[in-house]
Amino acid sequence: MGIALISGASRGIGRATALLLAQEGYTVAVNYHHNINAATEVVNTIVASGGKATALRADIQR
Repeated sequence: MGIALISGASRGIGRATALLLAQEGYTVAVNYHHNINAATEVVNTIVASGGKATALRADIQR
């Protein structure tokens, strides 16, 4: 599979989407702006399940 960059992946719908795409075999780039702890938790969850993920800090509002 490919790489999925998920905006707002550290919470809510973005988190659910990141976890689902990881289960489908995508490498997930977890985008966050402020909450590195939540982003790291998502990455750790994906990696613990055998997936590939990384956290990327970026402000994409503009």
